Amino acid sequence: MNSWSVDTDANNMRIDRFISERMSDTSRSYIQKLIKDELVTVDSKVVKSNYKVKEGEWVEIVLPEPVSLDIEAENIPLDILYEDSDVLLVNKPKDMVVHPSAGHITGTLVNALLYHCKDSLSSINGVMRPGIVHRIDKDTTGILIICKNDKSHNCIAEQLKVHSITRRYHALVWNNITDDTGTIDAPIGRHPVDRKKMAINHKNGKQAVTHYKVLERFGQYTYIQCELETGRTHQIRVHMASIGHPLVGDPVYGPAKQPFKTDGQMLHAKVFGFIHPSTNDYMEFETDLPEYFQLILEKLRNKRTVH
Repeated sequence: MNSWSVDTDANNMRIDRFISERMSDTSRSYIQKLIKDELVTVDSKVVKSNYKVKEGEWVEIVLPEPVSLDIEAENIPLDILYEDSDVLLVNKPKDMVVHPSAGHITGTLVNALLYHCKDSLSSINGVMRPGIVHRIDKDTTGILIICKNDKSHNCIAEQLKVHSITRRYHALVWNNITDDTGTIDAPIGRHPVDRKKMAINHKNGKQAVTHYKVLERFGQYTYIQCELETGRTHQIRVHMASIGHPLVGDPVYGPAKQPFKTDGQMLHAKVFGFIHPSTNDYMEFETDLPEYFQLILEKLRNKRTVH
């Protein structure tokens, strides 16, 4: 059960929006279904979705037990960078979803992990996300760490929480970034209108910090490195778009017309460093850019040389 007191800022706000802003990972339509199913109360009374909350009222929501889906182990090849009894680091390809959801039950990284690791995966995130302690978007490539037991999961989760893990991404963005380095410190939350998108949200967002460094300039495009201090959903994509440099190929935060065939944003999780849960040694791994990314950079370099 989740519950909140209505503060002054939320006075006269629709109940579904009120809850949605406090449960940013839950869709508005699902919240409306919970209201319809009479699982939401205001001062212990059932209300409808268009009910407007008043300052001082107490809102409670009862979340039903998740329906367990039968997730199958699938023999999908994994690009394994490192593996021991505690952790597994993989180089995730483009177009692979990390864990099953309503629209993706097969072909995910978790399906592949269940085949490769059998029962040796942490259980903390439940049957849908065994071993998963963090994730990257379907079209983002690069390094993910998988936890093979609950001890390692808690250890890596704590490192993520205190921002001690090294995470460097490479990206190609639109337009010329004039400064060689910069930091974007702007909270990210659910977009106020389009619930499928994230946005800079000063009212209801969570702190998000991205440090960027220019690697190469191509006039209309800039090749950059981004280092994450926090790990919000779509963080690099939202932050770079917010300063006028959306990622090339990004279908959500970038322009509709894209110059290259990228099948999604040009973003690669290149470096991942962490303290090992058992040895306490610092370990760092790095992967090459995917081939499509390298080819586009070569094309831009060649074009620059010609000019």
